[in-house]
Amino acid sequence: MPDWARHGIFWHVYPLGFCGCDIRPSGPREFHGRGLDALIPWLGYVRDLGASGLLLGPIFESATHGYDTLDHMHVDVRLGGDEAFDRLAAACRDMGLSIVLDGVFNHVSRSHPAVRAAIDEANGALSPEDGQWRGLVRATRDADGNPTLGVFEGHDDLVDLDHDSEATVDYVARVMNHWIDRGASGWRLDAAYAVPTGFWAKVLPRVRAAHPYTWIFGEVIHGDYPAVVEESGMDSVTQYELWKSIQHALETDNFFELDWNLTRHNAFLDAFVPQTFIGNHDVTRIASQIGPDKAALALAVLMTVGGVPSIYYGDEQGYVGVKEQRFGGDDDVRPKFPDSPDRLSRLGEPVYRMHQALIAIRRRNPWLLDARTEKVLLENRRFVYRTVAADGSDRLTVELDVESKPSFSIRDAAGTMLYRY
Repeated sequence: MPDWARHGIFWHVYPLGFCGCDIRPSGPREFHGRGLDALIPWLGYVRDLGASGLLLGPIFESATHGYDTLDHMHVDVRLGGDEAFDRLAAACRDMGLSIVLDGVFNHVSRSHPAVRAAIDEANGALSPEDGQWRGLVRATRDADGNPTLGVFEGHDDLVDLDHDSEATVDYVARVMNHWIDRGASGWRLDAAYAVPTGFWAKVLPRVRAAHPYTWIFGEVIHGDYPAVVEESGMDSVTQYELWKSIQHALETDNFFELDWNLTRHNAFLDAFVPQTFIGNHDVTRIASQIGPDKAALALAVLMTVGGVPSIYYGDEQGYVGVKEQRFGGDDDVRPKFPDSPDRLSRLGEPVYRMHQALIAIRRRNPWLLDARTEKVLLENRRFVYRTVAADGSDRLTVELDVESKPSFSIRDAAGTMLYRY
């Protein structure tokens, strides 16, 4: 792992929401004065939080929410276009912050020119403008002879790329290299679980040949994480199992579940360092799911176990938000942020200070990156575990308690109290 990733703690932002863009425009997609430049006044806040970089949601030209891409080679006009990215990248570089981009390479918008090229080819009516887009999407014919397209998880507007095509391999490698050249440091591969691992095994060596210090992780929700990492060549995957067990163990007062998953987490660490989180753009906020006091315990776990952690924007202020299974059901967890940190409500300051303190503990103990955990005491409502450096040279002891009022403490190897909640 490059050092910037080994010491990585990321502030995860959904830019279209953060900047207040029109997610479902009824007319032309337009810039309304708040694009990626709106993130620049927040970089000091990110640094003071203790984070080392930005993990950005999708920023490329898209029809609506960012995951229905129209053009991977240009920043969405709603976010200010390519120049806005250049300004943000320069500001991050000046602040010593890295940028990890969201690569949506499983599917594209039905309005993407590659989809039109595939339909034209299936109809035997290729046009000159189809040329550069041939081979990225595959269209077949149904029983009536009409072109049909593969789609992502039943979403008719999200058309699958053809991952068996060398044209797609070339295209994705070119996109990834272009944006690293332009200022990104790494990539999150969206819906990586839906893409054959062999596809990434062709793409990623081309990216690393040009950028050996990049770091690339995939969105993988369940399955054999170590096998996915080994077969794909990715550096890491999202640790959804740990996220779910932290949340559910605290929700049901059952620390046996968390202990079981920490044992699995230890095994994953033998193969790779997972990307860890307790909140992201796709799930109900942790404070809404289990309440603010238990959310503090969830943060303590995140910051004291192995992994490369991210904090979802707003969680560090105690934001609430519920994801609903309906059209627009993500909006509540993808909010617009104020123009600058001084416009935030002071009500979130205690949560921010707690995040600062726990991130600081992690910063002072960089061995936590690949540390293993071992239980000391395990009951339904009380759990004490020890986090031990991979070489055994250091340790922290963490006590979680939901017996009466949720509380936790963290002690160093000498027994000195580092933080108590």
